[in-house]
Amino acid sequence: MTRDFTVFPASPGDGDVVGEIHAESWKAAYAGFFSPEFFAEAVRRRRHKWHDVLAEGKDTVLLAALDGRSLAYSYFGSSSERPESAEIFGFYGHPDGWGSGVASALMTASLRGMREDGFGRIHLWTLRDTPQSRRFYAKSGFTESGAVRGHDFGDGNPVEQIEYELILR
Repeated sequence: MTRDFTVFPASPGDGDVVGEIHAESWKAAYAGFFSPEFFAEAVRRRRHKWHDVLAEGKDTVLLAALDGRSLAYSYFGSSSERPESAEIFGFYGHPDGWGSGVASALMTASLRGMREDGFGRIHLWTLRDTPQSRRFYAKSGFTESGAVRGHDFGDGNPVEQIEYELILR
């Protein structure tokens, strides 16, 4: 069976699609990290924030579709910590697309885009206790930088994140 992957820039009209991918990914991967009350509100915010982000157009958001259905997005731009580097602010896949290869197609296109934007280095942060995402980033060529931080998502309980980096050559 041939898979038909397409990757394209998200437009301001894609807010609902990006929001659904973000919310459904969070529901599948992050529920155990937060209290149920906080988590429900965090998922709601992720579902609805993308209209404003896409309208602002400050950074790049790419969508990846499998057979015409958008199932993953990447969100990246210049790092505020390291202006010479790109940072992947978010990389999420809808659970319906997990294992399909859509995330790999998206990462390939995202890395190409960052290279074309003149970046030679990329970094990102991911939760320490999410082995699936950590395996994906390692498979995509990223390595752990050794940096670890506590990140507070808004509930006052920092969750440990691991930094990954990639040098583009």
